[in-house]
Amino acid sequence: MGPAVSGISVLTLVRNREAHLHQLIEGLRRSARQPDELVIVDMSDTPAAIPSCPFPVVVDRFETQGLPLAAARNRAAARARQDQLVFLDVDCIPMSDCLGGLGSLLETIDGLLCADVLYLGPDDARGAWTEAELRLRGKPHPVRRFPSHGYRVEQNAGLFWSLAFAIRRDRYAALGGFDADFVGYGGEDTDFGYRAAAQGTPLIFVGGATACHQHHASHEPPVQHVRDIVRNATRFHARWGRWPMEGWLEALDDLGLVAWRRDALVFLRSPTAEELAETRTI
Repeated sequence: MGPAVSGISVLTLVRNREAHLHQLIEGLRRSARQPDELVIVDMSDTPAAIPSCPFPVVVDRFETQGLPLAAARNRAAARARQDQLVFLDVDCIPMSDCLGGLGSLLETIDGLLCADVLYLGPDDARGAWTEAELRLRGKPHPVRRFPSHGYRVEQNAGLFWSLAFAIRRDRYAALGGFDADFVGYGGEDTDFGYRAAAQGTPLIFVGGATACHQHHASHEPPVQHVRDIVRNATRFHARWGRWPMEGWLEALDDLGLVAWRRDALVFLRSPTAEELAETRTI
């Protein structure tokens, strides 16, 4: 007999994106290594309908305002029962290699593992799909570069992002999870990456572990979250002595929504209806 293989808990958060959740679950169904459980923190206005699954599903109903992402991820981790945690954004469809690639590497490396993410267009994965089609249509991230196979240790902790990552459950606990004082949108994942690095936990970019990100309407920059971004960026700066989300802060400053200087960030105003329309991506 070979060595025992640790179980995998997949964790996701959903708020009013039921169709995206169903595609995530479909990806898990097709995975070469299926999860031992799926934990869903449901923040939707109306409870999301969960299709039948060939693996156990735990739903944690979290009735809340806004997007308390850090607190919701911690709730998901608290409900998990397996040794390996794979966090998937609800927009992510895991490809057949994703869970197995992350899980097998976690057996040997106690690190913070990021899956490779390909970004889909507006019309992709809206109904039936094949993995080959999604891989062909998906676009890689312009900054986060992954090896085609194997893995690479990434020295820049600021490149951690929470779309699709894996960590041992005891390591997550040792790091204290996400800082729930980051309330709402922005900064909580960069802070988590920095805290992991500060404790000597390597950031690993895993080739051959892929998820495809389903398109959704958004704003660039995310002007609708300007208050959250100011609050969370200020908290991050106080802890680490540098600013996160610099591209967004610069863009928000250019729009006159914030005043951003080397040592200060001030909220000035909320976006107008015109600015919301102009920054919206289709």
